[in-house]
Amino acid sequence: MAFPDRIERVVEIAHPPAKVWTALTTAEGLGTWFGNQATIDLRPGGSAQLKWDNGHTAEIRVQRVEEPTVFAYSWHIFGLPEDDPRRTYVEFTLEPVDAGTRLTVVETGFAQLSDAEHQGAFDGNVRGWGSELGELVDYLDAA
Repeated sequence: MAFPDRIERVVEIAHPPAKVWTALTTAEGLGTWFGNQATIDLRPGGSAQLKWDNGHTAEIRVQRVEEPTVFAYSWHIFGLPEDDPRRTYVEFTLEPVDAGTRLTVVETGFAQLSDAEHQGAFDGNVRGWGSELGELVDYLDAA
């Protein structure tokens, strides 16, 4: 059975690309809108970690840094055992527009999962990106 491999979300943000870039690529930004605490080594091959107050953590491997237009990383797939080597690839593309920034987020790599694994991981991340991008906008608006 075929199922979706790609989640794509586009949001128009009323802030310039430089401000959005900083929110996406700094520990302060990531640790405010995406988690509760973060570290990041912003270079291809660098690592990042997100921590939430509930004890959950996410280990990230930076894949692409093209300031100020593209930031990408790979990360563990939700629902799989921690030692499972499979990852998804997340790419943020920033484009200046009259109102500020058009941010496109694409996450791929779900096709490598079995039917049972796919449903929880894909559905969870679809919901997660909707929520997290709303938190990003709120963070930028409050800053």
